[in-house]
Amino acid sequence: MFDFVVRKLVGTKNQRELKKLDPVVARINELETRMKALKDEDFARQSVEWKQQVANGRKLDDLLPEAFAACREAGRRVLGQRHFDVQLIGGMVLHSGRIAEMRTGEGKTLTATLPSYLNALEGRGVHVVTVNDYLARRDSEWMGRVHRFLGLSVGCVLHGLTDAQRQDAYRSDITYGQNNEFGFDYLRDNMKFRLSQYVQRELNFAIVDEVDSILIDEARTPLIISGPSDEATDLYYKVDKIIPFLVADTDFVVDEKARSAMLTDEGVEKVEHKLAIPNLYDPSEIETLHHVEQALRAHALYRRDKEYVVQNGEVLIVDEFTGRIMPGRRWSDGLHQAIEAKEGVKIEAENQTLATISFQNYFRMYTKLSGMTGTADTEAPEFASTYNLDVVVIPTNRPMVRKDRDDIVYKTEREKFNAVADEIAELNAKGQPILVGTVSIAKSEALSSILKKRGIRHDVLNAKQHEREANIVAQAGRKGAVTIATNMAGRGTDIILGGNAEALVQHELGDPPIQPIGAEGVLLETWQQEQAAYDARKKELLEKYEALLSKERSEVMEAGGLAILGTERHESRRIDNQLRGRAGRQGDAGLSRFYLSLEDDLMRIFASDRIARIMETLGMQEGEPIEHKWLTRSIASAQKRVEAHHFDSRKNVLEYDDVMNQQRKTVYRMRREVLASGAGQPLVEFDEDPKTKKKTRLERTLTWDDQKDRILDFIDAVVSNLVDTYAPAKGEWDAEGLSAAVRDQFGFDFQVAGGSQEQVEDQLFTAFEKHWQAKEENLGLDTDGVPVLRKFEQWISLQSIDANWKDHLLQMDHLRQGIGLRGYGQKDPKAEYKKEGFNYFQQMAYRVQEQVAREVLRLQVITREQQEVQAAQVAAARAAADLERKIAEQRKRQRMIESHADLAATANADPAEGRGGRQEAPRQQPTVREAPKVGRNDPCPCGSGKKYKKCHGTDADTSTGT
Repeated sequence: MFDFVVRKLVGTKNQRELKKLDPVVARINELETRMKALKDEDFARQSVEWKQQVANGRKLDDLLPEAFAACREAGRRVLGQRHFDVQLIGGMVLHSGRIAEMRTGEGKTLTATLPSYLNALEGRGVHVVTVNDYLARRDSEWMGRVHRFLGLSVGCVLHGLTDAQRQDAYRSDITYGQNNEFGFDYLRDNMKFRLSQYVQRELNFAIVDEVDSILIDEARTPLIISGPSDEATDLYYKVDKIIPFLVADTDFVVDEKARSAMLTDEGVEKVEHKLAIPNLYDPSEIETLHHVEQALRAHALYRRDKEYVVQNGEVLIVDEFTGRIMPGRRWSDGLHQAIEAKEGVKIEAENQTLATISFQNYFRMYTKLSGMTGTADTEAPEFASTYNLDVVVIPTNRPMVRKDRDDIVYKTEREKFNAVADEIAELNAKGQPILVGTVSIAKSEALSSILKKRGIRHDVLNAKQHEREANIVAQAGRKGAVTIATNMAGRGTDIILGGNAEALVQHELGDPPIQPIGAEGVLLETWQQEQAAYDARKKELLEKYEALLSKERSEVMEAGGLAILGTERHESRRIDNQLRGRAGRQGDAGLSRFYLSLEDDLMRIFASDRIARIMETLGMQEGEPIEHKWLTRSIASAQKRVEAHHFDSRKNVLEYDDVMNQQRKTVYRMRREVLASGAGQPLVEFDEDPKTKKKTRLERTLTWDDQKDRILDFIDAVVSNLVDTYAPAKGEWDAEGLSAAVRDQFGFDFQVAGGSQEQVEDQLFTAFEKHWQAKEENLGLDTDGVPVLRKFEQWISLQSIDANWKDHLLQMDHLRQGIGLRGYGQKDPKAEYKKEGFNYFQQMAYRVQEQVAREVLRLQVITREQQEVQAAQVAAARAAADLERKIAEQRKRQRMIESHADLAATANADPAEGRGGRQEAPRQQPTVREAPKVGRNDPCPCGSGKKYKKCHGTDADTSTGT
């Protein structure tokens, strides 16, 4: 009661935040007249001036009203779209590093031009992150026209670009791209061997479109760059054959809430019998057990045309939140291979992780992060705890008049779909456009089949019709249109009542003629003529379709606007709200309702008991639907529980990944420092305050002396370890062992001269340093005046870091898989993972130090003459070995010939000696050379390195008389 009174008096927190921005909106509106007076060419000049002011110390917040006013005027001139006041508010929220919740149709894409323009004036880059390549390309071209008008450069990062193209895109003032591309580019950069090959600049400011989809839904799956491992795939097929023999609830049990499947004792016995193994849980069968568990999950929990589709002999994952296919994505830990075996397609070999990062930890590296979506408020606690992002709900430009009806529930799915079909037929008869939401491909095709039987024309939008997505959505608001969609999250195309004239024109005309790069004369004139003809035809068609659709829009409005019919509640309220939000944009009429059944997954798994009690209370009979506010609230409560469960799951994954993240940052920093030494490029890093999360930008230039100091640190660490091992502070010393270790591992002699442990350490370090400096002097300087040893040290450091990091990732994967069992020993698995992970990392860091020191100190310096002699000796040794092999083969042939001769002599023996037959004259045996002839210019077989004619060839000539 007290909270209610306070809210009435001072308003909610959201209202207070919005009220603070009203004066700034008024100031931007005051500047509109001034901006309208500017010429087109003045805007680019103004941007250059503002960039200089920012470089001289002017704060972006001070510049905000002028920059926003300029961007608004640019949008009006270039796109014919003037930012609404609520879009100005949304832009300010984004600039402040928060999430702007803006309903569908309120113009989020245009809103993002305001903060992206303002922040680009810093010259450190702005990233606008989208959910797919189509939207990235579209927005970079569409909104890029505004930015280019203002004098900024715009880039777009898409799948399939070369590194050079990516560098150009990232060096633009504003870069559009898909979330995966940004993350993978970061990982790929940290696997390169020159700073000049890096494509990304510093991670300065990001605006994430559909922020809930990317930072929450996508965040369940980390980004992984992997390489092939040596594991065979035959076992997947073998195990898959036995799974169909297992009976649910007898041989295994499924927990759909936890997404797990476990064998019972009966199931274990059956598996052991089928695979002919005595004990499935024997340590020697751990790999078999893992394959069985994954095959069981593949059969019991993963359904074709829901979680995945099979196209062209390939298993492709379907995003449960957007309904899109995710090419290139694979489930980890052998699950994808188990599903490939289940579907009978070719199994791709398992891969070993080379680099990985979660979306949470990637996006938290940005100096400033913001986002926009139509549905973020329900996830506000997670945004705050994970990303330190507040959510501000932006008011709509026009009042919302959509009618949201209560859910209606049927006992069976069949009854539900028939009721939906009846509703569709009724609404379609009066010309009202209908958008039907389903949760899977299978459900959308089932409903489509019912509508076909009733003769109702419709379009189906799901992962199988991915390429037609934009066109289907664009025309979903036409009179009498019926569209079935698996999910509507992040489609990026507004549904305009009466239809989308621009989309119709684009579909008819196709893309405009492409301007030839650097074209002059006739080529340029030809393109200009083609472009002028295209523009004229486009204008003509646009006027035609707008006139046609204007009349249709009025008819659709009279029919009640767009009707949203959901056929099932999703586990996340946001996905339902995204579907519902497609109707009622910009004050349009519309309605929404969800049809459910007790057989739906959400109802069956999470809300069955509560719903059953409500149905008993209300006296629901067979075939009768139930509609009540209690029911709607109960379903919302079930969704909240599921959301909380998923939040805990993501939080758990993140807590484990945070351990890896600290290690990843350390390794990548070390790697960049090695690359930056002597590169002449400044190294940009950020120091984050653990309490405020505020980042401080640091910039430094490293020289070859930094590389030298690093090697000295490595040597110091190795020396300390050797002395601790062979000359401990407490215990007996092994001076001979220390000398042997130095000689065997590092290639030089060392004898302890006596003294304390500290003195021995100083002696050993001095010996290492002296030996190392001798290497440097012997190698000399390169043409740039840099010690050759420095560059070798740099190369071997990178090789060692990469090899050991790859092995460490595999070791951490194995630790993560088994760490949960520590809970049975009353130990906290996360604490154990953190502790052991830290120990593993320390061991890995020392291996790097030791390997680099060893390789550097064992480096052999040889002259070109010595190299040539060594090469000649190797060649001679190979020739001698080849000669011995040929001699052995020739002797073998000689023995065979002699053996045949003996047999022939026996066969032709005198009859008096016991064998009859015709007597023949003895045959002359062929002369056999003891060794193959050596060519005069071949290396002499003696191994001298000389040519045969200059060595033993002279003796041969004399002896044979040739």
